[in-house]
Amino acid sequence: MRVAIADDSVLLREGLVRLLTEHGHQVVAAVGDGPALVAAVSALRPDVSIIDVRMPPSHTDEGLRAAVAIRRELPGAPVLMLSQYVEVSYADDLLADRAGAVGYLLKDRVAAIAEFLDALARVAAGGTVLDPEVVGQLLARRRRDDPLRTLTPREHEVLGLMAQGRSNGAIARQLVVTDGAVEKHVNNIFGKLRLPPDTEQHRRVLAVLAYLRG
Repeated sequence: MRVAIADDSVLLREGLVRLLTEHGHQVVAAVGDGPALVAAVSALRPDVSIIDVRMPPSHTDEGLRAAVAIRRELPGAPVLMLSQYVEVSYADDLLADRAGAVGYLLKDRVAAIAEFLDALARVAAGGTVLDPEVVGQLLARRRRDDPLRTLTPREHEVLGLMAQGRSNGAIARQLVVTDGAVEKHVNNIFGKLRLPPDTEQHRRVLAVLAYLRG
């Protein structure tokens, strides 16, 4: 494989270069920051890129942002994040296109060289390789950010009836409440699901879709 590497640690970067070369792969670029990686991938089109998450200047999520930029320019370009940290800020964006060819491994949890090389090959071939710790933190974030969690039990009930295609009047009869009470619940649901004023039907559809996804 033709591989690009981005890691601000010179020792780790050169160690990866040596490891990959010894196993028959060609390292076409070895750089220390995100912009240099994006430029190298754009020019050289490697089979896969190995990217550290935290790189200069802020040492937060530059690697993830570089990976997202690469995939935006070259959809489906294989990228393997290799980090000591789970940084979720851009990980969802990286996985959102569902194109595969994505990996996220934690350096301290890679138990064997063969395991790492196998993961790299699977990502290059279009597969997805995620450390269980990464998956766990992504799911935990999604649960925290899920606006459905902010609904009251009654609002959940109203939304469930909306998903069955019931009108406000039908929901009121089902729950034995007034039409005005249902309208208030529906407006609260729209607000909590961050659905701004639009045509009433459009917001109902979006609310139901959010319910079904949840």
